[in-house]
Amino acid sequence: MTVSELNARSAPAAAWRRVRSAAAKIRWYVTTLMGDRAYDVYVAHVRSQHPDAPIPTERQFWCDRMAEQDRNPGARCC
Repeated sequence: MTVSELNARSAPAAAWRRVRSAAAKIRWYVTTLMGDRAYDVYVAHVRSQHPDAPIPTERQFWCDRMAEQDRNPGARCC
C-alpha cells in the first residue's frame, strides 16, 4: 500500500474524529451554559475546598439555587 493510499483511508477517519471532537465541545459548552453541570461542579468544589462540609442532595441544591435566584434576580432574562 502506498503512502497516498494510506492517507486516503485515514482522511475520513481523521475527519470523523474532528467532527466528534467538535460535537463534544459544543455539548460541553451548551450544558455548561444551561447550568446542567452546576451540581456536579458544586460537588467537586465542596469536596476539594470544604471536605468536612455536608453535600446537599441534588434536589436540595436546585431548590436552594432557585430560591437564591428569586431573592437576587440580577441580570437574567426571565
